[in-house]
Amino acid sequence: MEQYIAALDQGTSSTRCLIFDRGGRAVACAQREHRQYYPRPGWVEHDPMEILANAQAVMAAALGAARLRPEALAALGIANQRETTVVWDGRSGQPLHPAIVWQDMRVERMVEELGGEARRDRFRARTGLPLSTYFSGLKLRWLLENVAGLRARAEAGEARFGTIDSWLAWNLTGGAAGGRHVTDVTNASRTQLMNLAGCTWDPAMLAELEIPAACLPEIRSSSEVYGEVRGAPLPGVRLAGMLGDQQAALVGQACFAPGEAKNTYGTGCFLLLHTGTRPVASNAGLLTTPAYQFGASPPCYALEGAIAIAGALVQWLRDNLQLIRESGEIEALARAVPDNGGVFIVPAFSGLYSPYWNAGARGLIAGLTRFSHRHHLARAALEATAYQVRDVLEAMQRDSGIALDCLKADGGMVVNELLMQFQSDLLGRRVVRPRMAETTALGAAYAAGLAVGYWRDPEELRAHWEIEREWKPVMAEAERERLYAGWKKAVGRSLDWSEDSRPMAANG
Repeated sequence: MEQYIAALDQGTSSTRCLIFDRGGRAVACAQREHRQYYPRPGWVEHDPMEILANAQAVMAAALGAARLRPEALAALGIANQRETTVVWDGRSGQPLHPAIVWQDMRVERMVEELGGEARRDRFRARTGLPLSTYFSGLKLRWLLENVAGLRARAEAGEARFGTIDSWLAWNLTGGAAGGRHVTDVTNASRTQLMNLAGCTWDPAMLAELEIPAACLPEIRSSSEVYGEVRGAPLPGVRLAGMLGDQQAALVGQACFAPGEAKNTYGTGCFLLLHTGTRPVASNAGLLTTPAYQFGASPPCYALEGAIAIAGALVQWLRDNLQLIRESGEIEALARAVPDNGGVFIVPAFSGLYSPYWNAGARGLIAGLTRFSHRHHLARAALEATAYQVRDVLEAMQRDSGIALDCLKADGGMVVNELLMQFQSDLLGRRVVRPRMAETTALGAAYAAGLAVGYWRDPEELRAHWEIEREWKPVMAEAERERLYAGWKKAVGRSLDWSEDSRPMAANG
């Protein structure tokens, strides 16, 4: 029987299942969106049960679309939104609070109390991360302090904590009837509770953030058999790969050597540079993070630039301003004008992440005149993503000393050719889009397939990677720098806008 690999790609706005063949080609795909909840300004939540139900539904739908039975699947891999935090009852399997999404800012005061003016980077040496509202550890601490009885249950091991990978893995492998409470090194690192060098839970961090070890999942590699799926829709299929979504995209882009990089244009935007088997400390406002660990091999590391709002800005224009009806309309609207008309949008809805790490930043629209109209807003929204990527790329070059020749691009926004050309123009570099655009799901499939011997080694996977389209810079350097200077001026206006907030990290 010909066999395939399934990948569950659980993202910020939707859940997808893709099924891949040995050539790394997708033979089926199913997708469902889930609801976003905004109970207070700066708060973002998901329903864990809705995410689980959607995961089961899309796995069944993809299997049906491919006309396959579960026995045809050699393994299942999971890629997931990373810092989103879930706590649940280990006996009933019920969530004990809505999931707190990575964009959520409710722990802003904790960041200030722990970091203050002089100690914002106090945990970088151990965790590779600055103090920020972004990471899961403080979200868990907030839950322990605000959900009645949760701390006692967590200390007794009755309540379970996990990022979305752990929530799905536990449920798929049996849930309350023996489900595996596991995570991988890439997801564990984003809690700010993992020691970066040893890839184990750090006792000093647990003590500092007042987190009981009994509620934490076991840290495993990104590519090994964690257990078998129990029950519908994939009974008996081995769960064998788990990666945070951005690391999964790095693997899916076949970035297996130091100096190789990818950028994912999704709800947020994330640029990762492979740095080898030793973590590289950042002095320019980037994150140091595991890239992946395949089985018993040493973990590989990356520098990451994290941008909170990219595609989410287009969604905001659609949902909040009702400027467009569908996200796909943004390109045509932006193409109706030759430039941004002097308009810049800084989408600091959740503060600014890399390289600024400024929790007090707030979104703004600058440069408006009576000449400005919705076409300029649409163009400025697309350009905002490209400007943020340049900020990150310049920081990455300062930290690594590597000047990238080209940028491998993936994610939902890469279909927007206006954005891709502007990105190439703004960077003065080639931007390439792979033939297989679903690199996040593909990376999860690769991790699972390597674990069960479906693929031999990373070099076999590298042979699958092909360019589908590339863009080369055509903008004059003077114009490029004039536009970038306008962006930096707008960013300067947005910083520390909120009087209750201060910078999240010392660098940048």
